[in-house]
Amino acid sequence: MLLHTHHFPETAPAASGPTDSKDRKDFQRPVMLASLLISFLMLGGKLSAYFITGSAAILSDALESVIHLLATGFAAFSLWYSAQPPDPRHPYGHGKIAYFSSGFEGGLIMIAALSILYTAVVDLIRGPEIQSINIGLWITGALALINLGLGLTLIRTGKTHNSLILVANGEHVLTDMWTSVGVIVGLGLVWLTDMVWLDPVFAIILALNILWTAGSLMKNAFSGLMEAADPSETGQIVGLLDEAVEKKVIEGFHQLRHRRINDSVFIEYHMTFPVSYSIQEAHDKSHQVEDAIHRLFPSDSVVVTAHLEPSSHSQAHENRFPEPHADPLNPEVG
Repeated sequence: MLLHTHHFPETAPAASGPTDSKDRKDFQRPVMLASLLISFLMLGGKLSAYFITGSAAILSDALESVIHLLATGFAAFSLWYSAQPPDPRHPYGHGKIAYFSSGFEGGLIMIAALSILYTAVVDLIRGPEIQSINIGLWITGALALINLGLGLTLIRTGKTHNSLILVANGEHVLTDMWTSVGVIVGLGLVWLTDMVWLDPVFAIILALNILWTAGSLMKNAFSGLMEAADPSETGQIVGLLDEAVEKKVIEGFHQLRHRRINDSVFIEYHMTFPVSYSIQEAHDKSHQVEDAIHRLFPSDSVVVTAHLEPSSHSQAHENRFPEPHADPLNPEVG
């Protein structure tokens, strides 16, 4: 038996290789910097609108922006830290901080939502006092448009480069944008109807929407930290290995495991070969499978670890430590 590990295929087609990691990080940094700078603009603009109008809904929006500023700062740090290369203490790299960042951002959003709920309920009980609504509407509308463009850019960039940090920050920016839209609708109705109680009511509705977004971010963070396997990626890998068996490139496989950390994919499996094969022959066949796996994930950094075994699998393990009985991604094989 042989433990065979390669980070990249030795002869992969240039077009199917992963995108250069440095280029990905260089493209992500200015987007995150723009998010950080714009978060200062949002906070200043919304606080100004609140002091002008006295609106509970605008105050709620401003409170969310305070949280967003803190979360964006941590996300910027996380993006820098996740780009650091592997080291002796972190041989798998630093990418998992993305999940901490997403969870941290979700937690801060939840705090903002609870603060908004409290402020709106108090205002609803005491009776709101609103003034200069038209100015507040113009300021909030302009800020919402800026956030819409920024949020969509962050999410598109994050999904393109498998950066959970950018996606989470983009989701947060869009949450901020929808909060502003809700404020505009609420203040617009107050302006048209003179029903000032609509202002805190809309703030409460917005807070509940923000709570939902917070829960979604924290769920994604939990899945990443627990290394939940993506079912679609499992299907792709299993399908490729099944095809390798059908085409007699390998005789069989088992103990498949894989995990993703942002744009890095780690895949492990055991594969069996005829007893008559030399180590060189088994190595060449293993490489055929490995090269095909790299082509499954052309935009990612892929690390494949293959354990090569003879087809007389059970005899090979006699008088040795047994393999784990559980085969999570293929329960029928054990």
